[in-house]
Amino acid sequence: MASYLKNVAIIGASGSIGKIILDGLAASSRFEITVISRKESEATFPPDMIVLKTDYSEEGLESAFKGKDVVISAVGVGAFGEQKKFVDAAIRAGVKRFIPSEFSVNSQNEAVLQLLPLFEQKKELVEYLKKQETDGLTWTGIASSGLFDWSLANGFLEFDIARHTATIWDGGNKSFTLTNQKALGEAVVSLLLHPHETKNQFLFIASVETTQKDILAALEKESGVKWTVNETTTDFQVNQAVEKLAAGDFNGVFALVRATVFGNIPGLHSNYAKEEKLANNVLGLHLETVRDVVKRVLKE
Repeated sequence: MASYLKNVAIIGASGSIGKIILDGLAASSRFEITVISRKESEATFPPDMIVLKTDYSEEGLESAFKGKDVVISAVGVGAFGEQKKFVDAAIRAGVKRFIPSEFSVNSQNEAVLQLLPLFEQKKELVEYLKKQETDGLTWTGIASSGLFDWSLANGFLEFDIARHTATIWDGGNKSFTLTNQKALGEAVVSLLLHPHETKNQFLFIASVETTQKDILAALEKESGVKWTVNETTTDFQVNQAVEKLAAGDFNGVFALVRATVFGNIPGLHSNYAKEEKLANNVLGLHLETVRDVVKRVLKE
């Protein structure tokens, strides 16, 4: 294997996670990047970026992957099931490393899968990748938990910066880890620069170790405003989410994703710093203070 994985193909680069990863790769200036895009896609990319349009057929993918060291899949939930096809095409094209669309909560955890059965496809893909190791294809998965700064800014974590309101689960004392956007991009860059150390591993990363109460305290401190708190429970949130999904409202999934982090459910292992083995040292990542992140988000 070369000193690092230089020639990169990325699928799903126009999505929220894909853009974070693409920006990280571009900022490093050490990679030859090719964006793989559907023929019908109207997504636009920087003018200096190579973009290959494909019909996502096996032949089209194999051709697109030729000469690439690594394929990064950042596809959304609608394309999780297509990733086995990506893997097979990568093997035929002689790709060295496949990075599946993880970049979220731990899809290998049974308590997480109980909440998010759609992540079973992610777990199955990792198992499939392990079986392909004998064919010369290596892999790396990254579990980042939720994105902290991104989700804080857009309200996904239910801290409403504009209205100074927060929804707090079960008193807000449960500890968990989250990852910032830049750190996620840096993690992908680092694993490509350290192919041997990250080979055939499922890695856990984090930017902060915190609680909902700590986030709220930092928001009140930096905003200079006493926030309105809406108290809730894991049982209420999960039951309401399940009811929404049963009624065809996909928004229920968002609450279940939050439940994998905030939820008072045995076995979730939401605190990667204490309940899993962090790969921060291997990847050159560092934990930040919640206050620093909050200060940056409020300023931006």
